[in-house]
Amino acid sequence: MAKSRSTFICQNCGAVSNRWQGRCDACGDWNSIVEEAPASGVGGPARSGRGKPFELEGLAGETRPAPRMVTGIAEFDRVTGGGFVPGSVILLGGEPGIGKSTLLIQACAALARRGERVVYISGEEAVAQVRLRAMRLELTKAPVELAAATQVEDILATCSAGKRPALIIIDSIQTMHTDAAESAPGTVTQVRASAQALLRFAKTSGASIILVGHVTKDGQVAGPRVVEHMVDAVLSFEGDGAHHFRMLRASKNRFGATGEIGVFEMTGLGLAEVTNPSALFLAGRDAAAPGAAVFAGMEGQRPMLVEIQALVAPTSLGTPRRAVVGFDQNRLSMIIAVLEAHGGLKLGMHDIYLNVAGGLRADEPAADLAAAAALVSSLSGATLPAERVWFGEIGLSGAVRPVIHAGARLKEAGKLGFRSASLPQTQQLNDEDAGAGVAPRLLADVGGLVAEIARMSGGGRRDGAAPKDRS
Repeated sequence: MAKSRSTFICQNCGAVSNRWQGRCDACGDWNSIVEEAPASGVGGPARSGRGKPFELEGLAGETRPAPRMVTGIAEFDRVTGGGFVPGSVILLGGEPGIGKSTLLIQACAALARRGERVVYISGEEAVAQVRLRAMRLELTKAPVELAAATQVEDILATCSAGKRPALIIIDSIQTMHTDAAESAPGTVTQVRASAQALLRFAKTSGASIILVGHVTKDGQVAGPRVVEHMVDAVLSFEGDGAHHFRMLRASKNRFGATGEIGVFEMTGLGLAEVTNPSALFLAGRDAAAPGAAVFAGMEGQRPMLVEIQALVAPTSLGTPRRAVVGFDQNRLSMIIAVLEAHGGLKLGMHDIYLNVAGGLRADEPAADLAAAAALVSSLSGATLPAERVWFGEIGLSGAVRPVIHAGARLKEAGKLGFRSASLPQTQQLNDEDAGAGVAPRLLADVGGLVAEIARMSGGGRRDGAAPKDRS
């Protein structure tokens, strides 16, 4: 009889190797490879015997939209694609203390009040701790079933008894363990095996399951990446401890749009929905201060207006500082280089600080024009028009390139009272977009941007360089 060989699995990324080594070749993490039995997961023996053939079907056929289970929390339902689909499994990640458990207990209470059976399984907290949270949120009258358990087989047996649950919360998947895996709880093999058992139960019973996952220091869901491929949707709950705002973002969704975002505000009674996040992010802005530009951005299918703030000041250091909050550092470096090469600015001896107000991140290339406008405004001391928004991508040649969803951006700006928009000259607008009440100000390149802002400041600039007018 052949001797079974052990496999060595990285506990950080799930990579499999045939021998132990100090550093994982896949993720580069040190001392993360652990020896595991071959029958406990990846690398196990293949199933013996011949397979059973199954019937194949064509692309044509009758299809029906997936039924939805609406929670009543509009921002949550928006991100999930209109509600939970029966039999779906969702992975929810977020930093500790960001409000994941608060959001889920509110969703559980909303469904339970509608007569659905909802089960909340906590592997990290006792039942008394969950009840205290529900008491603070004034949700104790909701008929949510609670339990503190970590054995997957016991959890599935309990949920199978009686009426089928509409929603099951597993908080968290890293604390679960199953007898099918011969490793310690929290390891890659245990997390994968537990997720497989819960996924199988969801597909066979029709219950929706939400798996709560911890995140690593770089914001990724901890554990094997294969779990993200197994589930139907991956949601991340983001926020900054210095702000009250929380963003629920979908990075994967088989039943809805990816990149969708829901905005919440942390209050004394839990998380409150923010129905108009643009107005909230722009509240309290100083429209008369230089270095501030309103960016008309898109979060998934949702237009959102945020303020991009810049501060350009002479430096006393040998190497100027570049500090960024909510913006890509490499993209800022590119914008600075383009402004120097094609805009005639001298930013090499200035400290530059760029911030996206409200704790939001502006990751799309359409934010280039707003960031450049804020930088030029801060350098020249010119105040940008308070009723204008900015969007457009800046290329290395200095040209301002068109972006997608221009109509939705203009409609959102017009709804909030903005009257003009600086956008790429090559941006195509239809009659409906032009009728949004926002006058377009077309820009061909960054030279035209610098010249326009220089005219706002009376033609003077702090660096004394003459602007290049290429408009």
